[in-house]
Amino acid sequence: MKALIYTGHPAWKESLNPEIQSRWEEHLKKLSVIDSYRLYSVYRKSEQELEESIEDEEILIGFYIGSYLNEDFYRRHPNVRYIATLAMGYAPFDRSAAKRHGVTLTNTVYGAQTIAQFTMALLLDICHNVRGNSDFIKNAPDGVLSDGAFFNPISRQIELYGKTMGIIGLGHVGLWVARMAQSFGMNVIASSRHKKEGPEYEFIEQVSSDEVLARADVISLNCSANPSTEHIINADSINKMKDGAIIINPSRGSLIDEAALADALKSGKLYAAGLDATTADNTHRHIPLMDCPNAVITPHIAWAPFEAQLRAVDIAMDNLRAWIEGHPKSVV
Repeated sequence: MKALIYTGHPAWKESLNPEIQSRWEEHLKKLSVIDSYRLYSVYRKSEQELEESIEDEEILIGFYIGSYLNEDFYRRHPNVRYIATLAMGYAPFDRSAAKRHGVTLTNTVYGAQTIAQFTMALLLDICHNVRGNSDFIKNAPDGVLSDGAFFNPISRQIELYGKTMGIIGLGHVGLWVARMAQSFGMNVIASSRHKKEGPEYEFIEQVSSDEVLARADVISLNCSANPSTEHIINADSINKMKDGAIIINPSRGSLIDEAALADALKSGKLYAAGLDATTADNTHRHIPLMDCPNAVITPHIAWAPFEAQLRAVDIAMDNLRAWIEGHPKSVV
């Protein structure tokens, strides 16, 4: 079998990171059924260029799973039997076409820990403004810090102990957010499409989404983006929240009606928002939320630690090995 590996994420300065490349090769050389493989950089490549890079490979890894994986795609590439996205998320696609052509599609659940860590980083920034206070103390002229000013923070400090973390979407990331929130002494409640069973969920009170909205001091959005979750945070759902609540979104911008959120932030209905995902992810343009001083916005980087990217390679190859052995996992 032949494999085509897409590497060199555009967020990295180098198109092919040598250590990432070495990790791929280390794994691939151990699979005797792989006759040949190619590492192809996606850096500054269009969707069309990515597809044009496919020759007669049976295995595509790092090829994002989306709507273009349809009947026409499989007809153009009849040799393809296995496609894996290196992302945890994926867009709607033609499952029936994949099944008709005997193609297995998988995702790579590599980043739950790191995305949960970033979720808490957004929350802690809102609670403590560490960098702002650091800049203040480092840049204050002599004399400004006298008369007790030295011991006064420039912004409100918020203790998480005893407060309620509400999680919408109790999947891999949501569970890690719950664990981290509990370690801060927070009470954890969550809603999900299906009740989660098992001892790892026992410390979480699973409730309806409306109850999460009503009871939570902090709401973390950890669900996938699909038609049923589009704008789950809107004017109506915001009205159900506590006054002064905090929203954190490390998932997808489509989960939030951004105009409604901006209004709630400006009016004081909500205390703050921490957003690693917004509609700017797609447009790369200024959005009104960026004018809200109580919105902390980052450029969709929760996934980015290098350690997590190495783990993505390891998990993707473990998934490929499982498919080769006839018991595929992480099938979407």
